[in-house]
Amino acid sequence: MRNFRAALTLALGLLAAGCASTSGDNAQLQNDPGDPLEGWNRQVFAMNEHFDHAVLKPVAEAYVAVVPEPARTGVHNFLANLNSPVVFANDVLQGEIGLAGDTAGRFGLNSTLGLGGLVDVATPAGIPNHGADFGQTLGVWGVGDDPYLVVPLLGPSDPRDLVGYGVDSAMFPLNYAGIRDYSYWAMGRGALAILDARARNLATFDQLEQTSVDPYASTRSLYRQYRRAHIRHGKSDVKNLPPM
Repeated sequence: MRNFRAALTLALGLLAAGCASTSGDNAQLQNDPGDPLEGWNRQVFAMNEHFDHAVLKPVAEAYVAVVPEPARTGVHNFLANLNSPVVFANDVLQGEIGLAGDTAGRFGLNSTLGLGGLVDVATPAGIPNHGADFGQTLGVWGVGDDPYLVVPLLGPSDPRDLVGYGVDSAMFPLNYAGIRDYSYWAMGRGALAILDARARNLATFDQLEQTSVDPYASTRSLYRQYRRAHIRHGKSDVKNLPPM
């Protein structure tokens, strides 16, 4: 679902429904001005983590145990290649013509020499991978990221990224390919993307659970930092430097 997010899809999902942690039901509110719905968000966060512990994490662990790593890498590569047209469109909308060229080059190489995207031949050829989404595009255009939201099953987000997720879903080219029973195909693709994202981040989420005093606040901070760095394409934030 993110993704992330996959996303969120979470994404990202991604990113999200899978954040393992302690429940945080008794954690005191932090009164973050960018999180006016913190009380509600914490309840949704707890619901998401219960779902993760009961369903997503066990399925992801079984997937890692049963499916060989080369096959899992192929699935990840295929999903990333399938999303290349959406990344390309957002590269163009952001005015990142160089990145758009990289995306087009990767898609061409991986779709042909890479057996439909199962093998990433573009990275060894010197064409680096990157992501782009419409939430990022809106951020590049100056749209802010408040208020922070936790969405059921999707996890960390905000109004800008929710709109972006919807636009990216609408831009996905296979929506218009006339595939029979496309809704089932799309649900299968989304479920596979969530499984791939959760399986690739098992250790990361376990570490968050074990080391964070307040997993909710840690996830909120990490999500914001990640998204803001993504919008800047990894460049330094010269507008918000600490005072000398």
